[in-house]
Amino acid sequence: MRNPSRVPGASGIFVCLMTLCCAPSLAQTHKITKTENVVRSVGVYEWTGDMAKPAASRLIPVSLFIEGKLRDAAVYLASPAPLALLSGDVYELQKSGIALGTFDIAFSRHLVTPENAGNTYDDGWFGYGKFIPLAAQKKSTLKPSTTIAKINSVDEDDSAPHFSSRSATPGSGGAATPVPGTAPATSETPANDPDRPTLHRSSGSSNKTSAVDSTPPDDADRPTLRRRSPEDAKNPKNDRPSVTPVANSLNDDPNRPLLHRGKPVGSMSDADIPKLSGLPGDQDLHQVVAVSDAADHPPHDFSRAWDDESEHQAILAKLQSAARAQLAIYAAANTSAPPPPATPKPAARAHHTTAKTTPAPTPQPEPLGDEKLVGYTLSYGGAPTYVYFAHTNGLGVAQRFVTLVAQINMNGEPEIALKNITDAAHLDRTPRMKLVDAVDAEALNRASLMFELRAQNSRQFALYRVIGARAEQTFITGSTQ
Repeated sequence: MRNPSRVPGASGIFVCLMTLCCAPSLAQTHKITKTENVVRSVGVYEWTGDMAKPAASRLIPVSLFIEGKLRDAAVYLASPAPLALLSGDVYELQKSGIALGTFDIAFSRHLVTPENAGNTYDDGWFGYGKFIPLAAQKKSTLKPSTTIAKINSVDEDDSAPHFSSRSATPGSGGAATPVPGTAPATSETPANDPDRPTLHRSSGSSNKTSAVDSTPPDDADRPTLRRRSPEDAKNPKNDRPSVTPVANSLNDDPNRPLLHRGKPVGSMSDADIPKLSGLPGDQDLHQVVAVSDAADHPPHDFSRAWDDESEHQAILAKLQSAARAQLAIYAAANTSAPPPPATPKPAARAHHTTAKTTPAPTPQPEPLGDEKLVGYTLSYGGAPTYVYFAHTNGLGVAQRFVTLVAQINMNGEPEIALKNITDAAHLDRTPRMKLVDAVDAEALNRASLMFELRAQNSRQFALYRVIGARAEQTFITGSTQ
């Protein structure tokens, strides 16, 4: 490329072009707002027993969205404890984006599993604290009125007092115009009652200070309230407290006992909080998503309610058929069945007869246990997303687990976006996927599906984004064993 300054007449053309290019930019200016600095931590709150009074509980850190990236919350700035598990951090427990209560972290612990330990699942950082449910909404004290509403001059009781728009001019001292057919109001005022209390100014004062003649005597130690003068308001140096402090007040005593309900979360120890250890069964272990954010964001409900029971049954039947088909493919690929025995040839007969064959009975569909079907709307205007989970009966290879994530296409048929099929004997090869919930991990009003990937002696947590019947894994934690 040649230098424009060495071309004859090019310098003027270059200046003109630059002027023309810059003119529209000066005329059309756009205000660019500063990108919101979002710091959001997401975890899984586990407990056994009643949620209001759990028998044991713990918080497992999963992801930390900071500087526009998802990081492992269990190891980020772990000096000494991770940033997501500092004492005093408050998490909001959510169900599909709707708050259930808060969880205040009192302390965190780093557990290390011994090498000779069995199936414990206690390895890594865990947070412990207190669950605080949402405050119950106060019942309204409003009661319906027993008085029937009436329109003036249409349905009136002449014997009852009423208000009328036909009043006298304000300030004239006259009475309202009486309703036709009623007696005019008398202009006589009631006689003065000597026992009637009256309000008057106190002597020696020009301001409206009090309605009582006598004031209590001044107390030297009594705090007083005063209004700042305009001079003090303009000059910060003259700014003095509006309440005169009391000398030797009890509030200045650092050893003064404080009254509060229960024990403060910050002072709780291991003896005050029952810690959850190991991995209880699916029937006893409960899980919800926990979100901690420095800013307040409006709630976003990601759940999708069924239009009616017929829609629920229709989607369930389609996903059951898809699940049985996937289980059959998995069983055929992972089961080494012996070859069928050879059928002996029949002996020759003198007379040829036609043998009657009985059709083979139709095999019954394999029963599926602990079925779960959940519907979500992961984004505004997004397609409905369904998560189906079930398992078969049996032990070892016979007990197989299936998890399907599907979206319904334009023809009303499910399109599988994510599938997971495994058995109890090969969890270390293929962990089973257990749905936790949908969570907005990046504060974008767009939820991801959080799954627990449970192996034989370890587990991980992963986030999946589902768009256009395709699932993409956006984050996965380290292995907790």
